[in-house]
Amino acid sequence: MELLFVTVIGAAISLGVRYVVPGRQAHGLLLVPLAGAAATAAAWAICVWIGLPFDGGWIWVIALVVGPLVAIALALTLPKRREHADSELLEHLMKPSTAVKA
Repeated sequence: MELLFVTVIGAAISLGVRYVVPGRQAHGLLLVPLAGAAATAAAWAICVWIGLPFDGGWIWVIALVVGPLVAIALALTLPKRREHADSELLEHLMKPSTAVKA
């Protein structure tokens, strides 16, 4: 049950990250929050696997820091990569066609 709680909290914090970090027009509404939620859940599962008690404080701190950090990294990286990919595609589309007409 705690996994559900921490995942929802991680998604909510990551949703806030989406609106704080510039460049949100380069990705969808749910991409950053879902990545943050997935990272939070994965961090929680890894912490449980290594033996941290689920009712301890450190597992909550680790999971709720890792998820938003992943969301921040994604929100900062994605707009730059999208802009680069869009400019490459535009350059490719603007090249004259070399197809032979029959």
